[in-house]
This record gives sequence, C-alpha cells and structure tokens, in this order.
Amino acid sequence: MKRISLALVLIFLLCSACGQSTRANKHIKYFGFSLIDTYWDDPTDSEIRTNYLNEVASFSNIADILVLSPNDNIIAKMQNMNNLGVKSILHLTEIFFEFEAKGGLSGVKYKLRHDYKNRWDKFVQTNDLKNNQYLAQAFYIAEEPTWNDISFKELKQASDYIKSSTPKVAIMIIEAYPAIKQLKIPKSVDWVGFDHYFIKDPFNNAEFRAELELLKSKLSSSQKLVFIMDSHYIPWVHGDIAKIKINEMKDVATSYYQLAKSEPKAIAILGYFWPSGFDDKTAIGARHMPTEVMAEYIRIGKEITAK
Repeated sequence: MKRISLALVLIFLLCSACGQSTRANKHIKYFGFSLIDTYWDDPTDSEIRTNYLNEVASFSNIADILVLSPNDNIIAKMQNMNNLGVKSILHLTEIFFEFEAKGGLSGVKYKLRHDYKNRWDKFVQTNDLKNNQYLAQAFYIAEEPTWNDISFKELKQASDYIKSSTPKVAIMIIEAYPAIKQLKIPKSVDWVGFDHYFIKDPFNNAEFRAELELLKSKLSSSQKLVFIMDSHYIPWVHGDIAKIKINEMKDVATSYYQLAKSEPKAIAILGYFWPSGFDDKTAIGARHMPTEVMAEYIRIGKEITAK
C-alpha cells in the first residue's frame, strides 16, 4: 500500500512540475519573425523571393505584411497566412505618416498626413476590414515613433482613428531604445515594445533591464509588452564589437525567452529579422543561422504556439 501511495505522490509531483512549466509561458500568446512578406528579397537566394511564410509557419503564429498604399489589396495574403495558423501584423506607417524634414533624434522627422483619415478609410474598404478583422492580429502604425520625431498628438490621432473603426485588432508600436525616456503612449495602443540589439544576455544585462523597467512604467494596466528578439547577425557589430559568436545567437534567443517568461505583461516575441541582407549587406538573417540556433527558434516557437 505504501509503495502505491509513493508512486501516486511521484506522479502527482511530476504532473505538477509539467503544469508549472506550461504555465510559465502561458501569458505569451504569439511568436514570429519580421520581414516575412514585406517586399524584401534576400540577396543570398538564387531567385527573386519576397515571401517566406512557408519557412516559418510551422513554428510561428504571427508574421508581418507591408502596406504601401491605401489601394493595396492584401486579403489573399492575410487569408493565406490564416490558413496556415498565422495572423497578420500590418505595417501601416505609409498609410498615416510621411517624411517631413531632416532632424530629430534619428536624423529624420515624420509627420501625420493631412488626409490620413481618407487613406485609412480607403484601405479599410479595399480589404473589407470591418469583416476581416479576424485575419489581423496587430496594426504596426509607426516605425519607432519618438525616435523619428512623430509627436504624441499625431501618434494618438492615428491610433485613435484606427481603434474607432477596427477595435478588435491590437495596435502596436515599437520604440528605439534611446527614445524610451521621451516616449508617450496613447491609451488606444495595445502592444508596446522596444528594440535594442547586439546584447548577448538581455535577461542579465543591467542596461537592457533598466530600459525595460522604464518602458513598463509607461504602460497602462491593460497594455501588453512585445519583446523584439535579436535574430540577425552582422559580423562587424555582433562579432567584432559585441563579441557574440554566431552560434551564441542561440543563447541570445534563450535569454529573450527567459525574460519574456518572467514578465506577466509579455504577449509576444517577434524576431528581427528572418531573411538576410537587411540593414547591412553582411547581415545574416534567422533563416541562415547555424543549426543549433535555428533549433532554438523552433523550440521556443513551438512551445508558445503549441504547433
């Protein structure tokens, strides 16, 4: 009888441990990579290709689509993603904002287009977003808004207008880390993150953690965190300056995941980026990482998406 009881206790403990492991990342709902369908042709390919959905769909549930015009009909693209269990993140900067002048923190200043309402209304109509909201997971409305000198007033105008017409889709902004201090977040924004690359162990990096805490201090109770995982490798920056070996990008991914699991507000992890050659001609994208690094991306993605 005692042996049976001991066996039951061991089974219970094992099940409890499994449950705790599962619950540890339960708040993280989404995982994916950027530059999946954004007109970027990986220069290392032998043929022209700008859509990499089939390479990531088995371990991702979000992927981005670039929108350049109010007349862009992307229904088929969103439906194709959805059929593979992937929801769309739509880049909407071109719909709402335009270059104004040189200056600002980044060296360029953007402003809200005077006809942004008409442009958005046209895009909603073109893609029947009233009925197709379920195909999109998030609207990425501005590239690093404070860094690119988009005023809070204009960011709020754009975000509020989107929310008034398509309330079921999360609105996302990602800020550059030097501008977090100046960042002001509209209440209509749902997901917020920041990008700071070339850090081997963000979980234990004091500077990165301080930036994260500063960003968290600006969030409302309902707003969620998006972690932008460094998933590209530029030899002269990652290697020569940051002293990260390319196979150590596995450790980088693990550290981001560990940090996201420790943050109850974390909703998604988005790797920057998938194809090679972006930002720098020597840049190696996630799709060309060593086998052990790719295996870690797949492991994390499958744990989060349950695919």
